[in-house]
Amino acid sequence: MSITLKDVEHVANLARLELSDAEKEQFTGQLNAILKYAEKLNELDTDNVEPTSHVLNVTNVMREDVVKPSLPIEKVLQNAPDEEDGQIKVPAVLE
Repeated sequence: MSITLKDVEHVANLARLELSDAEKEQFTGQLNAILKYAEKLNELDTDNVEPTSHVLNVTNVMREDVVKPSLPIEKVLQNAPDEEDGQIKVPAVLE
């Protein structure tokens, strides 16, 4: 598998990035180098290796939830940039 200039242009378009021709060439080379390096993993014998999602055992280290009283709405709204009808008002993000 290799990355083409067209692939880089496509991803840049999706990310809304404007790349110069030099940058496109640079990223194409860098991405191909990464893929070439990752292909070395195919050389490993993994037939007797058990699949895992993590190298180490993962345990939940979070504290137990404790019910506590909430802040009064008046105190919360003091930090809000704008407020309307007891709610924090923010600018619209949809066109």
